[in-house]
Amino acid sequence: MLLVNASGCLDALTAPATAQAFDAFVTKTVTPDARGGNPPVRIAEAESGMLNAIGLANPGRERFLADSLPALRALGVPLWVSVGGFAAHEYAETCARLEAVTIELNLSCPNVDEAPESAAEIVAACRAATTCTIFAKLSPHAWDIGETVRAVEAAGADGISLVNTLRGVALDARLRPKLARVSGGYSGPALKPVALAAVCAARRATSLPIVGMGGVASGRDALEMLACGATHVALGTVLFADPNAPSRVRDELRDELERAGFETPDAASGVALDAVANLAN
Repeated sequence: MLLVNASGCLDALTAPATAQAFDAFVTKTVTPDARGGNPPVRIAEAESGMLNAIGLANPGRERFLADSLPALRALGVPLWVSVGGFAAHEYAETCARLEAVTIELNLSCPNVDEAPESAAEIVAACRAATTCTIFAKLSPHAWDIGETVRAVEAAGADGISLVNTLRGVALDARLRPKLARVSGGYSGPALKPVALAAVCAARRATSLPIVGMGGVASGRDALEMLACGATHVALGTVLFADPNAPSRVRDELRDELERAGFETPDAASGVALDAVANLAN
C-alpha cells in the first residue's frame, strides 16, 4: 500500500517534510496554459467539511516542466503529476512531455468547464502519448461508476483514483453563497461514505490498483478504504489542519490492522466485499 496526498491539498515546496512523509507526492493539477484560478472567495467552511473553488490555479505546463518539476524531484520522493486540460489533445500533449513519473489524469474537477470528450477518450489519447503509468481520477457523480471504470481500463488506464470532490454550496448568515463562484468542490469527513461506495463499485468492476480518497483523517478511515477494495490511500483535507497526518495515520493504521488481525495492508484490501460475497453464498 502507498500512502499519498490528494492533488491540490499540499504544496511540497513550502512543506517539504510533510511531502517526504508520503510514499509518493501528487502535484497540483498542471494545465497547458497558466491559470490564475477563480476569483475569491475560493475556500469556505461547510458542515463536516470544506468547499473549494480554486479553479486549477497553476503556472502552466512550460513553467512546471522548467521550474517546478526539477525542484520537486530534488525532494527525493516518487512523483505523481496531476494532468488537466480542456480537450483530450491538451491532456495528451502534457503527458508526452513527462518522463519517470506516474500520471494522474484529473478527469473530474468540479470548478472548471470539462473537456467535451469522455473520460475513456481522454485516457486513450494519453495512453497513445506516453509509456508512463496512468491513473484516472474519477468523479463520484457518475451513477454507474463501474461502467466508467471499465471504460477507462479498456482505454489503457493502469489504475483508478477515487474520488474527486462533490459539488456543493454553502450560504452565509445573509443567505448569500460563501464562494464567489457559488458552488465548489466539497471535501472532508462527510465525503467518506460516498468515497467508500465508489471504491466498492470500482473494485467490483476491475482488478486495477485503486487509490481511495475522500474524508480519510485517521488510521481507521484508511483501513475502511482498504476494506472496500482500495490498494492505496490518499489524504486530502486533513492536511490543511494537520501537517503530521501522514505519520499519524500510518501509525494508527498499523494499530488498526493489528487489532483487526491483518499482518499487512494488502491483506485487508477488499475484505468488506469478501464478507458480502460469503453471506450471499
